[in-house]
Amino acid sequence: MPGDAAPAGAADETATTRPGDDAVRMRDVWSASRARRKALRAEVRRFTGRQRRRRMVWIGSASAVVLLVLATLGAAYSPLLAVRDITVVGAERLDAEEIEQALAGEVGTPLPLVDESAVKSALVSFPLIESYTLEARPPHELVVKLVERTPVGVVETAAGFTLVDAAGVALATTEEREGDEPLVTASGGIGSDAFAAIGLVMRTLPESIRARVTEVSATSPNDVTLRFGDTRTDVVWGSAEDSALKALNLETIMESRAPEDVSVYDVSSPTVVVVR
Repeated sequence: MPGDAAPAGAADETATTRPGDDAVRMRDVWSASRARRKALRAEVRRFTGRQRRRRMVWIGSASAVVLLVLATLGAAYSPLLAVRDITVVGAERLDAEEIEQALAGEVGTPLPLVDESAVKSALVSFPLIESYTLEARPPHELVVKLVERTPVGVVETAAGFTLVDAAGVALATTEEREGDEPLVTASGGIGSDAFAAIGLVMRTLPESIRARVTEVSATSPNDVTLRFGDTRTDVVWGSAEDSALKALNLETIMESRAPEDVSVYDVSSPTVVVVR
């Protein structure tokens, strides 16, 4: 029937455009897919590239630190930092050259490897050394800082006269009394409380007073007595308590009452000095 027939132009248009549209759409899909894959690969390369750069920087820094440590250790334990000079500081009564010779075995040893046990063994033969410290001064110097014992006097023994410090450590012994150190007499010997009090008093005395003392004695910790040998003047000190104040008061009174005119100074009471 004429009313049921489709227009000829419309049928032809449908038949000719559909295959072409499908091909275009497929090409667009493939192009978009390739673009996405390309963008993804680029992003992955960018991300992994940053990671590689950071990793290389970290590895480079760590390697530099390791090399620096190894180089430092290698230099420290090599002859580049070996001991060539030994310097002794603080030797007054002792002969510094003798101490340097006693430590000559450490010459050539890298500073970090100096044998402290060997140093101690060498210095123990010097009784006057109370304590010491070692100081490395690169590249080649080892410094030995000494603290010498302070003698308080000599005690008479069967072997002769022994120089002792406040702790009773024997520093030297001679058959005859030598030098100007005072003669110490303490009931109970050097291990007694009387000797300990003498040691404390003698360490407190200023040089102006100590230089005059030729004898010091005590029968107990509370009756220390000094004697000025040139004037035969006695100083009744009493106990070692308040020794600094007693010494100051004694110096003051000696300016107005010289020892040549005094037989006894009694400073056993630190606030009152009795002169006879």
